[in-house]
Amino acid sequence: MSDETHPFLTDDWIEAARKLRQEFGDRIPPSPVPIRMNVVVTDSPHHEGPIHGHIDTSSGEILIEQGHLDEPELTLTVDYPTAFAAFVTRDVGTVMQAFMGGKILVEGDASKLLQLQAQNPTDDALEMYARLDALTAK
Repeated sequence: MSDETHPFLTDDWIEAARKLRQEFGDRIPPSPVPIRMNVVVTDSPHHEGPIHGHIDTSSGEILIEQGHLDEPELTLTVDYPTAFAAFVTRDVGTVMQAFMGGKILVEGDASKLLQLQAQNPTDDALEMYARLDALTAK
């Protein structure tokens, strides 16, 4: 693996994250929670305007990609620092503070998000998250 790091959510970071996900593909179990969620990240220092992405586990496989789904069950809007804490460092305290402070907007079936959050990651998933953190410029 390269020692190169990339700023969170830049095109280079997204490509490196895709490669990492492919590397761990067979080691990460299917998601037990089917969800179709759009994500909007605001206030990115690397993009003009919001970043649009989605998470789709409806096939069992965990797909995290750019662009929005046509018929999501929910849409999550977060600012860039909160997205960083949620998807890279997995800092639950920061995410909870952001939620309580109104920095996370959930539109749609929020129960799906709670079910997804309640899942305990496997050792392989934790390793993948650590490597994702390592490839992300701080």
